[in-house]
Amino acid sequence: MAFFSNLLWVLLLVVTESPLRSHNATPDRIPSTRSCTNYALQENLNSFLWLVKRNPPAYFFGTIHVPYTRVWEFIPSNSKAAFKTSQYVYFELDLTSKPTVNALWKCQMLPKGGLLKDVLPRSMYRRLQRHLRYIKKRIPMWLKENDGEYYQGMAPYADKIFQLLTKDWQKKRPIWIMLMVNSLTESDIKNRGIPVLDQYLASEAARNEKFTGAVEEVEEQCQPLNSLKDTQVVFALNQTLNFQEKLRVGKAHLAYTTDDLIDHYNCGDLTSFLFSTQSTRLPSISSNFSLRQLELKRTQEIDQYLRTELIFKRNERMAKRVIELLNKYPERNFFFAFGAGECYYHPHNHHHDLCCHRHRCF
Repeated sequence: MAFFSNLLWVLLLVVTESPLRSHNATPDRIPSTRSCTNYALQENLNSFLWLVKRNPPAYFFGTIHVPYTRVWEFIPSNSKAAFKTSQYVYFELDLTSKPTVNALWKCQMLPKGGLLKDVLPRSMYRRLQRHLRYIKKRIPMWLKENDGEYYQGMAPYADKIFQLLTKDWQKKRPIWIMLMVNSLTESDIKNRGIPVLDQYLASEAARNEKFTGAVEEVEEQCQPLNSLKDTQVVFALNQTLNFQEKLRVGKAHLAYTTDDLIDHYNCGDLTSFLFSTQSTRLPSISSNFSLRQLELKRTQEIDQYLRTELIFKRNERMAKRVIELLNKYPERNFFFAFGAGECYYHPHNHHHDLCCHRHRCF
């Protein structure tokens, strides 16, 4: 699920100013497709840009892991100027590095050449197969526009797209299968091939001969997910499949969509939207009260584990490394681009960081 990396900013408060407000810093901000007053008072909106008080300055910019074309024109000029004038640009991971990409792929695979069918209960494996067959049939329809024409000429590649999105799924760990299932949506599939904002910034940094770096290692992102107990992962995947099966027949709906997330980001407001959804909130489908209570307890256990590992511990680790860089290189003008919405496991959320991979991945 997505929410702001609070602890990272808290640890840096001793050297930073408050977020730069969009109404002061960027009078030319382009309005969102929706009225921003739907989300927050204008004076509470910001440009997701933080200034570190030093000379030369250093900046923190909150990114969003969606196609950059959906948000780039809405990003305020002060954020773009900070990126343009900074020579040292750091991300969470260096996704332009082939070893990093290979390590991300490897961490998703079952150990010792294992197969998913030998890990999951047989009935669950068959349900997964049925769902993937459903997705494969839907992709050609998702690629059609309202007028019946194919979206950006992609229809001939429908099978190829499916193969790419589900590559090696029979060999992946169940936790990554769960994340994969949630990424197989109409919106995400239509936007495949368009770099997400982080990737676009990385490519622009390389094109302008900026120095790029990362504050995390692949293993640090993979290990917490891969360390979940088998029973927890099977439970989570089962709940995910339950929800997707209901979604397919119209008996469930997404709590929010990628479009909702983008609208909030373009309006400079993630707080009211994301802070209100800070639990995994796995769907409870049993009519038996005691079983619902057991499901809730398991959900809370997973939520607390991931919150501790992927939010608090991760942010503290990242913050320490950022501070080390600032202290070690006082002459460098840094620009740190980290996800304003740190996405992790949420069966209702088809907008991913870690699968993004996301993925992800990440």
